[in-house]
Amino acid sequence: MNILKPTRALMLVVTGSAYAQEAIEHSKTTQSVQADVNQTAHDKFNAKHDEIYHEAVDAIIETQVALAALSGEKPDTQKALSALEKSTGKLEIILAREPSLTLAPIDVSVETHDFLASPSVIKALIYDAEKFIDEGEVQKARVILQDLVSEIRIQTTSVPLATYPVATKAAAALIDQEKIEEAKTALQAQLETLVVIKEVMPLPILRTMLLLGKAEVLAQSSDRSESDNNTLALLLSEARIQLEMAELLGYGKQENYQGIYEQIDALETKSTDGKSGQDWFDKIKQKMTELL
Repeated sequence: MNILKPTRALMLVVTGSAYAQEAIEHSKTTQSVQADVNQTAHDKFNAKHDEIYHEAVDAIIETQVALAALSGEKPDTQKALSALEKSTGKLEIILAREPSLTLAPIDVSVETHDFLASPSVIKALIYDAEKFIDEGEVQKARVILQDLVSEIRIQTTSVPLATYPVATKAAAALIDQEKIEEAKTALQAQLETLVVIKEVMPLPILRTMLLLGKAEVLAQSSDRSESDNNTLALLLSEARIQLEMAELLGYGKQENYQGIYEQIDALETKSTDGKSGQDWFDKIKQKMTELL
């Protein structure tokens, strides 16, 4: 049940030799934090995986066993009742340990959809989509818009502890009354009451934070080389590009972006001519937190 599904959709559009060279440089800078991006996805998955309640997983399996036992040519009501009893018992174990728990996770999956393009390309695609919508070509717009995502998606499936055990007992009562078809219908409906929660972590925002983190380390150094200064400038420039991508793709509150751009401007000014300092990044960290 526990699946890590890395799905990556990449698009990098380059036009013109000058832009091509710029894109190559920015691509290298972005790739410098890719290992951290991948690690974040794995860490998110592992954290969610650790929250899984194996008793809840067993409760679902026992419900499926009960449904299968009733669905044969000759329904095995005793096997079904035994399975439902085990299912109820498994959930009661969880509730005994954590009475206030409302959702017991049983499955988690992580998908990565990575869209790499320049802000100008994203703007052009948005323009095309808006034009299609204005012309009534909604499906053509949908083809464009469905790819305008760059994010880690975390999906958690859970058992609702307030209702699931009640439904199990109700199904068992129907079996006792020899209402087999009604019991089967109830069990099938019960399995469809699992709660699915989806979380999204925007990759451009994550990359902005990681790039700024690397820039902060360099900015604190008082003996940067010329190469270090160039790297610092590239990190700040790429952070701005990733931030613009995030804004264009609609991640976070738009009113918070301007303040972050201003902070990046300030950092670029402060770090010119090899100047260094501590605590330069405190304000921008706070603003990035507000953006999320």
